[in-house]
Amino acid sequence: MADNSYNASPTLACVSMPDIGSPEKLDVENKAGESPPPSGPPDGGRDAWLTIIGGFLVQFCAFGYMNSFGVYQDYYTRDFLSNKTPSDISWIGSFQLFIMYALGVVVGHAFDSGYFHHTMVFGSVFYVFSMFMVSLAKPHHYYQVFLSQGVGMGIGQGILFLPSLTIVGHHFKRRRALASGIVVSGASVGGVVFPIMLSKIAQRTTFANSIRATAALVAVLLFIANLLMKTRLPDRTVGRPAPRPEVKGILSDWTFVIAVLGAFLTNLGLFFPYFYLQLYAVAQGIDPSVAFYALTILNSGSMIGRLLPNFLADSLGVYNMLIPFIVISAGLIFSLLGIHSFPSIVAFGALYGFSSGAYVSLIAPLLGQLSSHVGELGIRMGIAFSIVSIAMLIGTPVEGALLGRKDAEIVWSRSIIFCGVGHGHSGLHDDGNISVLVC
Repeated sequence: MADNSYNASPTLACVSMPDIGSPEKLDVENKAGESPPPSGPPDGGRDAWLTIIGGFLVQFCAFGYMNSFGVYQDYYTRDFLSNKTPSDISWIGSFQLFIMYALGVVVGHAFDSGYFHHTMVFGSVFYVFSMFMVSLAKPHHYYQVFLSQGVGMGIGQGILFLPSLTIVGHHFKRRRALASGIVVSGASVGGVVFPIMLSKIAQRTTFANSIRATAALVAVLLFIANLLMKTRLPDRTVGRPAPRPEVKGILSDWTFVIAVLGAFLTNLGLFFPYFYLQLYAVAQGIDPSVAFYALTILNSGSMIGRLLPNFLADSLGVYNMLIPFIVISAGLIFSLLGIHSFPSIVAFGALYGFSSGAYVSLIAPLLGQLSSHVGELGIRMGIAFSIVSIAMLIGTPVEGALLGRKDAEIVWSRSIIFCGVGHGHSGLHDDGNISVLVC
């Protein structure tokens, strides 16, 4: 590698993050009677770490619940929506992911405009309400599940997801990658806890009651998270003028554009194991009461992957940590072609969880590195997430449609190859220098 610095590539040089404490760079007028701009991220302190805990809880409840969709995919395919194909069912989860990312531009602009707490409170209420609506859906009524889970929960998660990541940039700069890793690790912990809750409670009562139990837990945790998180910029209500980031300038930043392109290709196949690994385990003859642990192990590996690489990224560089894990993830996907026993599925889940978790956790610090000042953090994330949302929408349904049947058994090879190829083409290389830009 040509350069191990934080701005890794000499071919596509990244914009260095300036001192966000500068009033000129913040583009905030220090008018008479207004509090002066903050002096820059403190990289610690009581408010900073409480905000990290709050962000962790939001990720636990939002993306963490999304990471448990494999339980729904398996249950809907075999029972609740057995009149629908795996592809039809995966549209529920993929549309949920799509909405969660597609709202990025709107939510990011609201964040930059000082409406952080407004969006968090509204998103929390709407999300919990939608979860309870899912529990009231009737068997074989696809539209009820799609509207309440795919649309309703997706909107709630979308409103919560981006602000809980972006707020890290208000409190951390030098240790931003580590702080972001701690926050997004909440999604992995949720991906461990929620599949166990859903499966165990459903075995003792009904699946609807298991959804209600998880919804109640989410309501309590989001209430606590809203009390913990704080923004360092003045709230919109104190008269701060809304920032006006140069969107045209962002879209003409080719380093940023290529990063988003790499993200789009990667996310076409990234969530295939998160949606289908439990169903894959059942298809290999593993008891369904045990198969759900494959998803739990996958998310356990992801939890470690979201912490260790981020700890190293602050010193070795975000790109230098990100690129190898993209390659490893692609190789692991192809290894599924030869995996049929439960121990090998467990090993795959742990390793793929680690590598994909590293990829997901480095998104926020990467976009922070590409931002010229704190006032455009939200809009840059929003633009990137909105574009990537299209890959989220079509990826898993396409993989579900590629699942064939032979003698009443599912044939997995086409979906696995599609997923692995998507990973393999997620970057660009130029003259031996690091120019693989993935988001």
